[in-house]
Amino acid sequence: GTDRPGVIGGTKVLSDQIVVRVTAEPGHSFLDRMIALVEGANRQKTPNEIALTLLLAAMSLTFLVVVATLPAIAGFVGVRVDPLLLIALLVCLIPTTIGGLLPAIGIAGMNRALAANVLAKSGKAVEVAGDVDVLLLDKTGTITYGDRQASAFHPLAGIEAGHLREAALLSSLADPTPEGKSIVRLAREQGCAASEPERADYLAFSAQTRMSGVDLDDGRRIRKGAADAIAAHVLALGGNVPNELQARVDQIARGGATPLVVCEGRHLLGVVELADVVKHGMREKFAQLRAMGIRTVMITGDNPLTAAAIAAEAGVDDYIAQARPEDKLARIRSEQAGGRLVAMVGDGTNDAPALAQADIGLAMNSGTQAAKEAGNMVDLDSDPAKLLAVVEVGKQQLITRGALTTFSLANDVSKYFAILPALFAAAIPSMAALNVMQLSSPRNAVLAALIFNALVIPALIPLALRGVRFRPATATALLRRNMLVYGVGGVLLPFAA
Repeated sequence: GTDRPGVIGGTKVLSDQIVVRVTAEPGHSFLDRMIALVEGANRQKTPNEIALTLLLAAMSLTFLVVVATLPAIAGFVGVRVDPLLLIALLVCLIPTTIGGLLPAIGIAGMNRALAANVLAKSGKAVEVAGDVDVLLLDKTGTITYGDRQASAFHPLAGIEAGHLREAALLSSLADPTPEGKSIVRLAREQGCAASEPERADYLAFSAQTRMSGVDLDDGRRIRKGAADAIAAHVLALGGNVPNELQARVDQIARGGATPLVVCEGRHLLGVVELADVVKHGMREKFAQLRAMGIRTVMITGDNPLTAAAIAAEAGVDDYIAQARPEDKLARIRSEQAGGRLVAMVGDGTNDAPALAQADIGLAMNSGTQAAKEAGNMVDLDSDPAKLLAVVEVGKQQLITRGALTTFSLANDVSKYFAILPALFAAAIPSMAALNVMQLSSPRNAVLAALIFNALVIPALIPLALRGVRFRPATATALLRRNMLVYGVGGVLLPFAA
């Protein structure tokens, strides 16, 4: 909900009727602007993707130069190297291990996303999720439940809290709305034991009266509804409206909640506070994301005061109040201009430009076709909070790829220093001390390296598919662990094998 009245194409009228005045010029409608924004969107490559490509290219080029210069160096010390041996040596040294495992890692990431009921349009989309720096999250349905829930009862002076709870409960027993059900639930939780009356006439809510309630057999007439509607009802019955009521109503409204006034006959009882409740555990999830270096931004159409209150309660790092589609897109481009990768969730046509521009665009399966086409992932459960699970899947894939890349490059370095002594041991006897594997000839050394390559890739496929165990940590801690476990392990394994 926003404070700006207006509708767009596709808006459904749920009750009564509305009068619409067309305000957009031909070619400048909401849909025209969304199409223009989507067409102007462009996704960037991730830093890790660029770094891995450059690293593998640099390693391959380095080993190519080493192999190309070996004949000249060998000739200088009187050693002749077979050209076929050089080709085999190049095959041994270039990063084939990680090259062979990358497809398996990508497939595993897509499978893990699918297990969470998220359909990724490409393996790259899952990989990017692990590099995300900023999460843009809609307040409604993602951070909050998306429907107003009763959060507190505020009795007026001289009114017992139990009396207000009972009246609110009785007037809501036949209320099918989420708000009405939440009032009953909260009253029960706070100890109200009133049972459903055997005979009662229930008054349904309507846009004209803006109130609902119940008429009981004992003569009690209970109403609940908008503050001004209930105040007018009480005055019409000859009652009084104390100044305290308006003060309570204003206080609740300033806090971002909706006030619902309850009266019995011509006597005002108090106010029910309806708030869009923050989902359980969201603060802890955002703390985990913060530990991984990911910043969270809440997007809402609420006024700044309400947005600030909910942002503080949920524990997000920043918020955008009274957001329009153009504001979302501008924020994403601003973050990307700073070198950061952005993920966001959306389900409407108005979200399509931002979904297309974001590095990770998670569209809801229940959303519009435009949103699903613009995003690079679709959540089949239509749960906006699923974006947090997608980031975890991407992080695990990123850690797995990093660990196996470290292992592969460490392997290549150790193979180089295992083959080199065998190549020159005959011409330079002092290098025999470095031939720890006691390889009798260069041909045997290269053959051993080729056999090791052929065995290590199938052996690592289960790890690539299962993924390296991931726990939220900083990039420095993860790098230290990778270097210690997979770097040192990659150096030692060829010698041990």
